[in-house]
Amino acid sequence: MPSAVDCRDTAAPRRKASFYLWCIVRADGLIRALCLSQTMITPAQYGETSWELGVQVDEKEGVESMRFKLRVAGDLHVGGLMLKLVEKISEFSDWSDHALWWEQRKCWLLKTHWTLDKYGIQADADLRYTPQHKPLLLQLPNMKTIKINVCFSSMVFKTVADICRQLNIRRPEELSLLKPPDDPSKKKKKKDKNSPQDDIFDIWDSANGGPGGTGSFCDPPGPMYSKTMTATYDENGMPMSATSLWFGENPLAKCQPNLPPAELAKMFEPLSLVDKATNNAGWLDSSRSLMEQDVQSSDRLLLRFKYNVFFDLNPKYDAVRITQLYEQARWAILLEEIDCTEEEMLMFASLQYHICKLTMSSEPRDNANEPEVDEVEAALSNLEVTLGGSHTDKFLEDITDIPQLADTLRLFRPKWLTLRPYKEYWFVFKDTNISYYKNKEASSGEPIEQFHLRGCEVVPDVNVTDKKFGIKLLIPVADGMNEVYIRCDNEMQYAKWKAACILASKGKTMAYSSYKSEVKNIHSFLQMKSLAPPPGHAIPDVDAMEMNAESFVSPRYAKKQKTKQLTTRILEAHQNIAHLSLMDAKMRFIKAWQSLPEFGIKYYIVRFKGSKKDEILGISYNRLIRIDMSTGLPVTTWRFANMKQWNVNWEVRQVMIEFDQSVSIAFCCLSCDCKVVHEFIGGYIFLSTRSKDQNETLDEDLFVKLTGGQE
Repeated sequence: MPSAVDCRDTAAPRRKASFYLWCIVRADGLIRALCLSQTMITPAQYGETSWELGVQVDEKEGVESMRFKLRVAGDLHVGGLMLKLVEKISEFSDWSDHALWWEQRKCWLLKTHWTLDKYGIQADADLRYTPQHKPLLLQLPNMKTIKINVCFSSMVFKTVADICRQLNIRRPEELSLLKPPDDPSKKKKKKDKNSPQDDIFDIWDSANGGPGGTGSFCDPPGPMYSKTMTATYDENGMPMSATSLWFGENPLAKCQPNLPPAELAKMFEPLSLVDKATNNAGWLDSSRSLMEQDVQSSDRLLLRFKYNVFFDLNPKYDAVRITQLYEQARWAILLEEIDCTEEEMLMFASLQYHICKLTMSSEPRDNANEPEVDEVEAALSNLEVTLGGSHTDKFLEDITDIPQLADTLRLFRPKWLTLRPYKEYWFVFKDTNISYYKNKEASSGEPIEQFHLRGCEVVPDVNVTDKKFGIKLLIPVADGMNEVYIRCDNEMQYAKWKAACILASKGKTMAYSSYKSEVKNIHSFLQMKSLAPPPGHAIPDVDAMEMNAESFVSPRYAKKQKTKQLTTRILEAHQNIAHLSLMDAKMRFIKAWQSLPEFGIKYYIVRFKGSKKDEILGISYNRLIRIDMSTGLPVTTWRFANMKQWNVNWEVRQVMIEFDQSVSIAFCCLSCDCKVVHEFIGGYIFLSTRSKDQNETLDEDLFVKLTGGQE
């Protein structure tokens, strides 16, 4: 039997081992408990994984903004943030139009399912909870300013479409928004910002002589030009778009009276090509929203026809559109934004006088005296014109018997340092080609030269008063354009040859059904430009006429003429168009504007690849023009019809275009971002896809693909 001492010595190591084991288990439990406590975040420990986010809340216009601090985490989605914010505001209001705007990044947080981490929002972010629809001061083409609510979060393309819907303007894809050029004089006039001329003017009440206005738009010019107008809505909150507003009742369909000469002189400023390039740099990016382009509430923008391809102008549905087009054309002439000759200036002045006279007439338009139009017959006629034929038997006859022109004309080929005059040749126009021979007898042999007119540019070179009837042809070749001048002897000869050239430039022959109508239109246009009164009409009595002639011409031109002499010439030209109705006169003015050589050209300062000097790039609806900045003369012309593809290197901001016959160009834009030029090219290609058999729904996806780029 062992001793007591031996028993103690045997049990001691066991007790010690048990104690150590207990300590290990206890320590493990404490560690597990500590870990568990760290995974469960208590309110006190929440600040370690969240942060305070500042949000400014904008309410109605004129109400001071509120600022709130919210504790958020990165996994909170934007919709949850907006819900938290509204709960904290604790004010009963309609917040459905509000959205979050990130000031530093200049972007809207419209994807409410995205988390703050996905957007990259951290504690230093400055957010605004602001309405998406805000008031905007919009200057229309007629120089009047309206105040209208627009969406600041949609891309500009959609915003313009919504504006045009409210104003009853069809084909909104032709318009866009332009930032007004910086005016140094405005810095001196900041103290007059709240002057009475900024009072809101209600366009709809003013048309009816209601309390919001001062009568009709045809009242004599005065403070009306500086007032603003507000679009009104019906009882359901929808913009007023009644059928009657498409016709004469819409105030925007009425022409504005011409300004007094003194007021017009204040607005006039001679523009060089560089000035025009600077003004054209302000077009907004159609694929981005207004606020992304630093446009704020109640800022002033210009609504203008950007793309000069006016599709399907119909007086029955386009009263507002035609009037605003006329107004944009009228101001372009008066402010000399586009060059025209003295003869053309007088023609435009006579049309303005006629339109103003009809607009100011106190007699209401009697629609009962107009012949009623059968809509079915009109639709069939439009279909006939669209298909390019009249009667079937006549169409078949045209196919088998293509007419041709042959006559004695004069030719001039401009070359450097040459003063050679026009020389007579025998010309033959067949199919889409012009051939010329030494004389009529030699026409059975080989021609001296043959011009292929498909894709060429036809420019009038006419002065009716001096009996000058010329046609300037810009014929595409591999390295640009060849310039050819052809001189006709009389009006009818000019009309026939020019009509044939226009059709040939489109790849069509004189067998096409519209040839005769084209000849007729050109001939009537020449008669309209004639300053001599038609046979049987007496010379007007200037003293008996109340007319401010200087209001109808540009200030620079008015200085060259005495008032009485200018009035006489305008009245003489007016007798040739006095029979036109108001709508016909507007359409004639628009067509005459379109016939000017510089019509629709937007200028930009660029630097071509490989060149060491700045040059001007002109962009028109059908061509690009390289222009020497010092002389203003065109160097090379490239037509869109010959373009194979274009690309933009967004890293170096360079536009690259490839044409037929292995011709390629590349340039960087200096007066604007390359996105502006890229959008013009893509926009014109987009507009070329339109056809009458389509509905009026815009293919927004195609527009974005062609103009949006891959920035």
